[in-house]
Amino acid sequence: MSGPVYLVDDDDAVREALSLLLRTVGIEVRSFAAPESFLSALAALPPGCLILDIRMPVISGLKLQEQLRAQGVNWPTVVISGHGDIEACRRAFRSGAIDFLSKPVDEHDLIDAIQRGQAELERSRRRACETGEARRLLARLTGRETEVLEMIAKGLTTRQIAGVLELSPRTVDSHRAAIGTKAGTTSAAELTRLWLEGRGTP
Repeated sequence: MSGPVYLVDDDDAVREALSLLLRTVGIEVRSFAAPESFLSALAALPPGCLILDIRMPVISGLKLQEQLRAQGVNWPTVVISGHGDIEACRRAFRSGAIDFLSKPVDEHDLIDAIQRGQAELERSRRRACETGEARRLLARLTGRETEVLEMIAKGLTTRQIAGVLELSPRTVDSHRAAIGTKAGTTSAAELTRLWLEGRGTP
């Protein structure tokens, strides 16, 4: 597996045991004894999976999870607890947790959760790359080509686009050809996908 795991737990023995387990199966792990130290390092950390203990002094794992979410840090998160309850579990999942595990943590369950989290991270990376490429392509279009592409994405035909923009169908076809050259496709479906990705629309 690739991608780092960040373990935040105030229990030294738990941190050491889980860090050893994860490193044994080839997972890069960085541990933190307190949420405050993790938050101090956050700006310099690449995206990764989080393992958060639910009960820590000053800032609990749930509070940290909610604080990160409010900052737009939506990394896959596994919440662990020796004192979990139904409400804490619900709260963790509402804040985007991918799993809620009780201590002592079953190693197979933890590794499985991390695998799912890293797969989610990879999907996010791919989406970000696709969005960036789509935006670069859209930036190459003229204003009129952008208008035409938007209408293609809305499902309008050449004749309908010509009517809306008060252009001849031949002129619209010329714009469509220019868009196709820049985008590398003339497929309406692919052009629609390009438009949606470039606009950040899921």
